[in-house]
Amino acid sequence: MNSNQLTIASNFSLGKFAEVYDDMADNIRWEIVGQQTLEGKENVKAHCQNIAAYFRSVTTDFNIHQTVQADGKVAIIGLGEFTREGIIISKISACDVYQFDFENKIRSIASYCIEVSKPKNP
Repeated sequence: MNSNQLTIASNFSLGKFAEVYDDMADNIRWEIVGQQTLEGKENVKAHCQNIAAYFRSVTTDFNIHQTVQADGKVAIIGLGEFTREGIIISKISACDVYQFDFENKIRSIASYCIEVSKPKNP
């Protein structure tokens, strides 16, 4: 078990992107299943910065429910809740699967995200 890989993966899944930029391989590939695939560290960082800007516009509550780690791979399973002015605007169930290279850099991420609760329209 590699605790460094687990820390890196957990930080990314919790939205602490800036803390893991140095831990990304230059040729990282991030597939956000059903939405888009990003290739290369600069493209991934740019997308992370956009997500971080959204996170600053809402209150976020991320909870990791399970982690699985084996052979240079880490899976993080959790739930995220986003609120604005005390009102829940979204809840998601998510799973991020990380693959690390021999230098402990993130080589690829596959992110699965399902919205489990939406606000009701009046």
